[in-house]
Amino acid sequence: MKTELEFTIGDLLQRPIFGTAALAGGSRGVHRKVGWVHVLEITNISPYVSSGDLILSTGIWIHRPEQERTDYLQQLIRSEAAGLCVELGTSIDRVPEELVAMAEEHDFPLIVFEKPVRFVEITQDIHALLINRHHQMLKTTELFSRRLQQHTQQSTDVAAVLRLLHEETSRQVFYISSIASNRFFPSLTGAAASRISEYYHREIEALFMDNRDEKYMYDMDESASLLVHPVVCFGQVFSAVGIVLPRDARAEFLSPLLDHTAKAIATLVLRTQFLEEKRLRNQNELIQQLLDNRLENEEQAQTSMGLRLLAKGHYLFASGSIEFEDKREESGPEGMEAARQDVLVLLRSLLKRHALANLVMIKGNQISLLAAKEAIVEESAASLLKTIRSIADELTRFAARQLPYVMLHAGFGKIRTRMTESWRSFHESYQVIEVKRIIPALSDALFYDELGAYRLLKAVPRQSILSEFIDDQLGALVAYDLLHGTQLVETLDVYLKCFGSKQDTAAKLFVHRQTLYARLEKLEELLGADYGSQHRRIGLELALMGHRMLGQ
Repeated sequence: MKTELEFTIGDLLQRPIFGTAALAGGSRGVHRKVGWVHVLEITNISPYVSSGDLILSTGIWIHRPEQERTDYLQQLIRSEAAGLCVELGTSIDRVPEELVAMAEEHDFPLIVFEKPVRFVEITQDIHALLINRHHQMLKTTELFSRRLQQHTQQSTDVAAVLRLLHEETSRQVFYISSIASNRFFPSLTGAAASRISEYYHREIEALFMDNRDEKYMYDMDESASLLVHPVVCFGQVFSAVGIVLPRDARAEFLSPLLDHTAKAIATLVLRTQFLEEKRLRNQNELIQQLLDNRLENEEQAQTSMGLRLLAKGHYLFASGSIEFEDKREESGPEGMEAARQDVLVLLRSLLKRHALANLVMIKGNQISLLAAKEAIVEESAASLLKTIRSIADELTRFAARQLPYVMLHAGFGKIRTRMTESWRSFHESYQVIEVKRIIPALSDALFYDELGAYRLLKAVPRQSILSEFIDDQLGALVAYDLLHGTQLVETLDVYLKCFGSKQDTAAKLFVHRQTLYARLEKLEELLGADYGSQHRRIGLELALMGHRMLGQ
C-alpha cells in the first residue's frame, strides 16, 4: 500500500470541483490530511471540529468584530483542522488581510472560491472519494494479509516477510530482536542500522515490554520517525517490526500493514521455537544422565552440551527445577500440558535472550534446567545468580498474567564449576522447593544458600532422628498444648524471635502482658530455668524450625 491513499489539501485542490478555488493563505500546509468535510457557520466551533476536518463556510462570521473573527480561525488551528474553504460572493466579497496573515503564519490552508458553489456537491465528491479510498485500504490490507499468510505457511524466513512489507510500502523496514539477529530491508550500513536499533532499545523497548504505551509512532530525530509495532508471543515482547518514515508523515494507512506483519512474524517465531524444541529433545537423555549421576568425564559432558573447551578459565553451572501446581479443583490435562509448553517456550526464549548455554527437560509437572556461563571475572557467579533470578521473576509474572490457574515453584542449587557435579545442585533445588512449600517465610527464596539452617535440617539422614530431636526439645510443650489447648509452642517461637523482648512478644501475639508472663512462667516450669541460655536457645530454635518443616 502506497501513501497515495492519504488525501491531502494538495490533492483536494486538484479535484475538478475546486477548479474555481484558490489558496489564499497557508501555502506550506498543503500536506495536511483531509479526513472529512463539514459545513459550519457558527462561531463556537471547537466542540464540532476534529483533527483532519475540512470546514466549508459562506463567511457570515467575517462580518463580526475583528476579535471574534480571529478567535474563529484560532479555534480551527487549535483543533488541527485540515483547512478552511470560504465562498465569496454570497455573504462576503473578500477575506480580511489579518486572517490571511494568520493562516500563512500557522501553515493553515485558507481556500477561497471566487464564485458561489454548492457545498453539497463538494461534500458528496470528497466523501465519496474518502470512502472509496478507505475501502481500497481495507482491500489492499486484506490482500497483503493473504500474501503474508501464504508465506508463513511455506517458510519461517523473517527476511522474506520484511521484503513483502517493503514492496507494499516502498519504505525502509526493520526487525529488532532480543533473541535473534536484527534484520533490515533493504540492507543498511552499520551506522544507520545501529542508529535505529539503539533508539529502539533506549526509548521504546521498555515501554512495549511493560505494556505502558499505546502509541506506535516515535520521532527518532529531526528528519525521521519510526512506526513500530511489538511482536508479541505468549504475552511477552521479544522483538519489534517497524518502518522508517519522514518526520511528521502520516501513518494511518501503514499501521494496519505493520500490525499484520507483526502477527505474521510472531507466528514464525513461535514455529521456530517449536521446531527448536523438537530438535532439542535429544538433550533429555543428557540431562537425565546428569540427574542420575551417570556422567563422569567432564570434557565429554561439556562437549555433549555444545560448550567449547576452554584453554583457560572455566564454566559456571546453575542447576534448578521448576514445578507446576494446578490450583483448580478439577485438573484438566490438556490445559496443564498447554501451560507447560507455554512456560517452556518462554523459558527457552529468556535463556537465549540472556545468552546462557542450557539444557532443559520437561517431565511430568517438572522442568529441569542446567544453565552455563563462562567465568570471565570474579563477579561472574553473582551475575549468573542475578540473571537466574531475573528469569524466574519473568516466568512468575507471566504465569500470574496468562496462567492464573497455575502456580510455579522454582528452586536452584549451588553454583558449581564442574558439569558432572550438577546432580548435587539438582537435589539441592528439590530441597529448596520442598522447604518453600512448608515455610511461608521462605516463599521468596530461590537458591539453596538462602535456606539457612533449614539446609542442616534437610540433611538429617532419617526423619526419625529429627523427630526424636524435636520431641526431646519441645515434647513437653507440645503435650501440654494438646492437653490444655494452650499456645506455648507458638509463644516460645515468637519470644525467641523477639530476642526475649516481652513487650514485642505480647504485641505480636496480641495478648496482655499478664497473660504473657503466665505463659513464660509455664515455659520455665516445663523447659527449665536455663531455656534462654545460649546452648538451650540454639537447640530450641532448631527444634522449632524442624517442627515447622515437618508440618507438626
